[in-house]
Amino acid sequence: MRVIFRVDASLQIGSGHVMRCLTLAEVLRENGAKVKFICREHGGNLIKKIKEKNFQVIELEVSNNTDGKLKHASWLGSTQQQDALDCIEILKLEKTEWIIIDHYAIDKQWQNLVRSHCKNLMVIDDLADRKHLCDILLDQTYGRDKREYESLVPKSCKMLLGSQYALLRPEFAKWRPYSLDRRSKPEFKHLLINMGGVDVDNVTGQVLDELKPCNLPSDINITVVMGGAAPHVESVIVKASALPCKTEVKINVDNMAEIMANSDISIGASGATTWERCCLGLPTIQIITAYNQGLIANNLDRASIVKLSAVSSLSTLLETRQHWMSDVSVNASKICDGTGATVVASYLQ
Repeated sequence: MRVIFRVDASLQIGSGHVMRCLTLAEVLRENGAKVKFICREHGGNLIKKIKEKNFQVIELEVSNNTDGKLKHASWLGSTQQQDALDCIEILKLEKTEWIIIDHYAIDKQWQNLVRSHCKNLMVIDDLADRKHLCDILLDQTYGRDKREYESLVPKSCKMLLGSQYALLRPEFAKWRPYSLDRRSKPEFKHLLINMGGVDVDNVTGQVLDELKPCNLPSDINITVVMGGAAPHVESVIVKASALPCKTEVKINVDNMAEIMANSDISIGASGATTWERCCLGLPTIQIITAYNQGLIANNLDRASIVKLSAVSSLSTLLETRQHWMSDVSVNASKICDGTGATVVASYLQ
């Protein structure tokens, strides 16, 4: 089975789309699929990382031309028509059973042009704001209702909706029992801060500023995790060194599940890492860092799965942690068990 992913990362897009596609790609490869990626060369792309995972990447140049019809049209680096034509030239070279699209700037227009050049088409989305012409639609949003997509996809489309389908690397399922067990007796000795792989607005720096006067335990250890493409790494390192407690900044880690499993509370962005933290039952203070995260974050907060907060309220939540840590941990652990990628892959066989 041949599978091609059409996905991008950039300073504007972030890293989450590529990372979840990589997770699914690795499961598919383990099951015998031959997998390739098509990516545009945006600033802040993750093409090198994809190649480091031993996947072939077909690179497309970025153009200033966009069609502007979609809210995120500028994220494509091309018009949809030109992007589709570029991909068709690639698809003509070999029979492709599945093309998988994870891109807010692609909709039915692109898919209508491409779908005759592949056997099946899958879309990964979490906005429910545009029409798709696909055989499978995956939206790993907690509480997503199929009625939100009924007018956006063909009647024959198989919809995989909900956080149980979250595309998490196998390490999260592996660390889940250990992580949940150690939370039976909550303590607060290790704080994790992770505001996404890019954090273009330097929310991490704002968080560290807020924590400086906070009344934290004297023996607390703080770990800050950032991506190598994050533009404010040096500034964050300086701020971390000025905190009164032991603080370590880690870049491009490859053991995120282990770090999360050994953390007691996380301050994190409302992006794809939400499901990783939930799988491990990690009590999280969540901060919205992009407008499209609002719906998910508010739904999780209302269900006491996370504590949604502004940066200015972090100190209060940390100082009253005993009132919410246990409940948030238990609720979070119920919505995602880390097996989503395997389940999704089974639908593509």
